[in-house]
Amino acid sequence: MSLSESPSTDLAYQRAILSSVSRTFALTIPLLPTKIEKVVGNTYLLCRIVDTIEDAEDLSPEIKQKLSQLFLDAVLEKLPIESFVEPCLKALEHYGNLDELDLIAHTPTVLRILHTCSKDDQAAVSRCISIMSDGMSYFHGKQTQAGLKDLREFEKYCYVVAGVVGELLTTIFSNHSAAFAKSMKGHDELAIAFGQALQMTNILKDSPQDHARGVSWKPAGISQKALLKISYQKLQNSLSYILLIPKTELGMRRFCFLAFGLAVMTLSKIAQRNEFSNQGEVKLSRKTVMAFYTFTKFAVKSDVLMQTFFNLFSKSLKTEI
Repeated sequence: MSLSESPSTDLAYQRAILSSVSRTFALTIPLLPTKIEKVVGNTYLLCRIVDTIEDAEDLSPEIKQKLSQLFLDAVLEKLPIESFVEPCLKALEHYGNLDELDLIAHTPTVLRILHTCSKDDQAAVSRCISIMSDGMSYFHGKQTQAGLKDLREFEKYCYVVAGVVGELLTTIFSNHSAAFAKSMKGHDELAIAFGQALQMTNILKDSPQDHARGVSWKPAGISQKALLKISYQKLQNSLSYILLIPKTELGMRRFCFLAFGLAVMTLSKIAQRNEFSNQGEVKLSRKTVMAFYTFTKFAVKSDVLMQTFFNLFSKSLKTEI
């Protein structure tokens, strides 16, 4: 085994590139227990590759669908990894994010790490990536200025790009914690809502940027006020999900609550504006993010404290409703 293929070197790359492609998840994922951190971090990078194909503005829907299928076949070991990496990098030769291009070039590294995870975890990741990749392929041809055709299609989009991640997290956490598995039995809908709430936040936050490139992921004819109402309901279910996580699993609680809290505060800023022309207007400052990061150390030990935070910071969302 060469040095480039050693498990420790691969994991070092995974942690380093995670910091480069996601400020938020670089904060949240290391909060998880080590074995879970590895597989969740790995899954995030696989999802980021799918997202990179999605985000490439100069690629046609047909090319995006082809690359998505090649990637899925590589993940499922139906094709050699090079069958995806080489055509993908060629198609993205004018893509501006060098960190994401580096991640695609290191797809073999990411998949080597996946194959060191348990068979149960690998199966869960494969299911997630399959649903996400197929789902995004379905939506590649639906990118329009007008938005998705209705709320049903909006919910479907939010499921295939994020709700399925909520399901994945529940499966991974359950594989490593019997107490978590017992607590979550019968609450699958809450796991989906957790993922969807985070995605709805991103859609609303990124809407000016999407609009500038002639795309909208909002449902056509639905107001921001109505979308905030739906998001608030998803956030309520998300908090219910977090409160079900046993207090013996503080890492899992903190991972979920940190992502949840940042979404709540972002949506609160959006709700206080009738409109905004740049995502910078509603982006949380690093100071705010780090202050909340510190707060989560204590908050996750108290259901009352987490509920109080939500009640306080969702006031503007409730006012909208």
